[in-house]
Amino acid sequence: MSEKILSRAAACGKKIFKAVTTMGYVYLGLAIVLELCGTMCMKLSDGFENKIFAAGTLISFGVCFYFSALSMKTIPLNILYATWSGLGIVFAAVIAKIFFHETVSTPGLIGIVLIVVGVVLCNFFGENH
Repeated sequence: MSEKILSRAAACGKKIFKAVTTMGYVYLGLAIVLELCGTMCMKLSDGFENKIFAAGTLISFGVCFYFSALSMKTIPLNILYATWSGLGIVFAAVIAKIFFHETVSTPGLIGIVLIVVGVVLCNFFGENH
């Protein structure tokens, strides 16, 4: 009887751990989105001359770091930072192209692809998995 109870408790613990880990990635996603918002606001602030966008920069980055700290409770730092950097640079390049009409050179594009490959390797084949 006690083995059955322990087995159920272990299964319940795994579900709770999975939910906590999933929330870590939700928090990481929010941190990335807010970091991108902060970066866009910084670009639009014109060197912090435009006070509305300057405030948007500070608020976005502040909340971004809050969610990043929450995600660090369940995601190892090396995985978190690799994911944040990789996704951040890809989406920043896309946003720069769409909203600011900036271009990415071929070497820059190759660099971004290599970063994404590194993120995939860290996430799926890293020591913590």
